[in-house]
Amino acid sequence: MRADLEESKSQENAKLQAALQEVQQQYKETKDTLVKEREAAKKVAEIAPVIKEVPVIDTELMNKLRDENDKLKTLVSSLEKKIDDTEKKYDETNKISEERLKKAMDAESKIDDLNMAMLRLQEKISNMATDEKVQRQALLSTPVRSMSEHLSIPIVPKNLENGYHEAEEPKEPQSAPPALKDYGNGDPKLRKSSAEKQQENVDALIDCVAKNLGYCEGKPVAAFTIYKCLLHWKSFEAEKTSVFDRLIQLIGSAIENEEDNDNLAYWLSNTSSLLFLLQRSLKAAGAPGTVSRKKPPQPTSLFGRMAQGLRSASFANMHVEATDVVRQVEAKYPALLFKQQLTAYVEKIYGIIRDNIKKELSSLISLCIQAPRTMKASMLRISGRSSGQTQSNHWQKIIENLDILLKLLQDNHVPPVLAQKIFTQIFSYINVQLFNSLLLRRECCSFSNGEYVKAGLAELELWCAKATSEVCSIIMG
Repeated sequence: MRADLEESKSQENAKLQAALQEVQQQYKETKDTLVKEREAAKKVAEIAPVIKEVPVIDTELMNKLRDENDKLKTLVSSLEKKIDDTEKKYDETNKISEERLKKAMDAESKIDDLNMAMLRLQEKISNMATDEKVQRQALLSTPVRSMSEHLSIPIVPKNLENGYHEAEEPKEPQSAPPALKDYGNGDPKLRKSSAEKQQENVDALIDCVAKNLGYCEGKPVAAFTIYKCLLHWKSFEAEKTSVFDRLIQLIGSAIENEEDNDNLAYWLSNTSSLLFLLQRSLKAAGAPGTVSRKKPPQPTSLFGRMAQGLRSASFANMHVEATDVVRQVEAKYPALLFKQQLTAYVEKIYGIIRDNIKKELSSLISLCIQAPRTMKASMLRISGRSSGQTQSNHWQKIIENLDILLKLLQDNHVPPVLAQKIFTQIFSYINVQLFNSLLLRRECCSFSNGEYVKAGLAELELWCAKATSEVCSIIMG
């Protein structure tokens, strides 16, 4: 037991010695650390303190830089404002230029119309001068006795159909040819019966030609029927007659429906053919025993040149018929007036047909311009026939309308010179509309739209070549 106590004491002493040694070791380390710190503090105290230089701020330079910065900000804002003003002025100028371009195009179109109207007026003035000369010559060649008889008839004036007033007996027929009047001067009953017969003939002619008589060997039956009847009745040589006014009224009432292109083409064929026959047949009545040999003035308007155009190979068949039918006669004033009125109706019918076609094409042309915006770009890059068929939906409708018009003119045997003028003006209209649309609408000025328009114009060119060959084969055949 005692041994155990001694052993535990020895162990306790060993632990205490180890703890003591550990404390001594820590003390030694702490002492060394303090020594080092003292030495470091001495060294730091011995070293001269470093003086930091604090930068002095130049307030004057800062103020100057601040002022320059403010000036630059002001300059930038003013430049931005000027840029905005310039953009606005550019937009306004661009808009004004587009409006001026549109006005210039409209003015050019109006100038062309005025030039055509001026040429027509010159032609009409020339015709009026010729008619006035004819009237003067007729008045100079009329016997004094005949003039005194006309002036001495004390009966109420009666309206003539050509716009003149003349005093005559109530039973004197206006539509009878001179031969019938001379024959009936002695017997009022015979004179009345002759006038009634002549009136019946005129009524029968009007009733006949009011219907669609069609064509015989490419020639309008109504036009040749009217011409032969007028030639047989000697109406061209009559001083007064109502048949011309009846015919003009018939033509005017026949074309009242301006939407029926088929009917208009029929009457264009008949009126132009009748006008051609009159131009070949009628000559101004000169002094007694003399015939005017002067070369006629060069016609200036379209319908003044029509007679020359009809002398081409395209009207060879009509010339064969005209050689047997046409006879030169000295025309009096009613016949010359009728020719002028007939010319005016040919111009009117021609213009109505042309304007109707323009109205039909107007909406299609606008669709041709707008169509590429609704189509995918890939569709425009497709090559071959499928591309042409895909792109030409609206262009194909234009070509279909042109086919219908060409067939209409061919079926009604409209003179080729008139058909050519109609198509020339229609293609000019298409050209102007496309050009104006491309100029006035920026969205149309794109590659895809250009390819679309180019493809459509190529189809129109192919149609023109095909139509020209067909027309030439018909003319030569």
